[in-house]
Amino acid sequence: MKKLTVKSLCVLIIAVMLLSGCGKTENSGNMPLEDKDESVTGLEYGMSFYEPAVNMSFAVDGAPAMPEVEPYFPEFNTEEYSYQKENSFISVLSNPFSTFAADVDTASYSNLRRQVLKNEYVDPDSVRVEELINYFRYSYPQPSADEPFGVYTEITACPWNEKTNLLRIGLQAKELDRGAMPKSNLVFLIDVSGSMDYKNKLPLVQRSFMTLVENLDENDTVSIVTYSSGEKTILDGVKASEKQEIMAAIEGLYASGSTQGDKAIVMAYDLAKKHFIPGGNNRVIMATDGDFNVGITSEGELTRLIADRAKDGVFLSVLGYGMGNYKDSKLESMADNGNGNYAYIDSIDEARKVLVSEAGGTLFTVAKDVKIQVEFNPAMIKGYRLIGYENRVMAAEDFSDDTKDGGEIGAGHQVTALFEIVPAGSDFDLHEPDSKYSRNDTPSGDFDGEYCTVNIRYKEPQGDTSTLLSYTVDETSFKDTPTDDMKWASGVAEVAMLIKDSAYKGTADFNGAKELLKSVATDDFRDEFVYLVSKLKNMNGN
Repeated sequence: MKKLTVKSLCVLIIAVMLLSGCGKTENSGNMPLEDKDESVTGLEYGMSFYEPAVNMSFAVDGAPAMPEVEPYFPEFNTEEYSYQKENSFISVLSNPFSTFAADVDTASYSNLRRQVLKNEYVDPDSVRVEELINYFRYSYPQPSADEPFGVYTEITACPWNEKTNLLRIGLQAKELDRGAMPKSNLVFLIDVSGSMDYKNKLPLVQRSFMTLVENLDENDTVSIVTYSSGEKTILDGVKASEKQEIMAAIEGLYASGSTQGDKAIVMAYDLAKKHFIPGGNNRVIMATDGDFNVGITSEGELTRLIADRAKDGVFLSVLGYGMGNYKDSKLESMADNGNGNYAYIDSIDEARKVLVSEAGGTLFTVAKDVKIQVEFNPAMIKGYRLIGYENRVMAAEDFSDDTKDGGEIGAGHQVTALFEIVPAGSDFDLHEPDSKYSRNDTPSGDFDGEYCTVNIRYKEPQGDTSTLLSYTVDETSFKDTPTDDMKWASGVAEVAMLIKDSAYKGTADFNGAKELLKSVATDDFRDEFVYLVSKLKNMNGN
């Protein structure tokens, strides 16, 4: 046998390393991400997120000069998203009412950002159009003194279908001054199971909650419950003035074991009830990747458990973390049924956005069970299609039924809904049924020139009876030239429809959507989305 020289040994080691994949630069779905500092890594905009998998060069005008890249497919991926059938066009003659629960969740946007910046395949079911639209801020009027919402409506031509128009309905919840916010009784419900042992999971959870604690009022109350193979109370009703004690408890968390969350959920709600503040903000804040694998694990059972505990007057915020085994469908359902909101945290910047700069909306509910019902006038509107909100659509009869759950809106929150509407007289084929009992579609009397009426029902945060608000949308809402906010919202909707390969995308394409968005981008968040659209365009070959 030949003697193995030092040189040949080195060659052998290098060969083994190459064959075993040690030289890979991509991050597989089951591998932890590297720690990223707070500097900009690939984005020239004001927020830092994941470092792109390719080096970026920027054109003279500041727009990213996109290299050709292959979509990134994780080697390990058990992420779960719910399929929702896209809303179709409906004839006003057969169904003049469109009813849905308000939704202020934004998880879908930051999850999309994570997938795009990692050059991953974007799961179409991970994209909820309304959550992308509602991630951004719009210029809506503040509410009057006696109402919780300011309401804005606008109608313009549809950019992707020359035979239809777009109707935008915007709600602006009242802002609360920091000093006017009620005391908070918060329970941090933190997943510390083995699946959270990645740097973009539990360490990011810890940084997120520390950021929140730094900004709490000294009279607020904090409890902490953790769960893995078992559940444990780490803190029981500690005043937020004891910041060092709270932060030390958060810093001391570590991940191990399986994921049994059902008993911990009950424990968290029990603690919230124990320290309940009448008239205050009583809330469980859950941080997890959603991968329950012991005890109650099904989406249905977890949802029923949360819905039952929500009857105690405790609200829920769900914060999702991680990738590879992320269970979006469970977390969204739990938030929707727990009188709460849902965000996906992909960076410390997003944590600050959700828990600090938008803390009023995330933590302080100003109206619950908010439902929107639009009644269309057949004299002006032939048909309509609600864009997004597929899992929030309700029967018309549920609108006035106070036992039916709606959505929750926090202080300063905005809700934006887009309808694609078919004007009366358009040759757009709706395949509408003939009926000798159909309503008179001739404009007359007090309804002349009315497009629709927007009805809103809501309850006070601790109330059981809803209040009705009604707003008429007439020809004064029609604008020959759309506002910048309308251009932005419609451009975001176009991108979402392209990702989902919508049957109603019409002439939409990434080039047109990008140019429309770029023309009205006014802040770092909007600039970032234009950048993401550039990558999507490149990844999809369009």
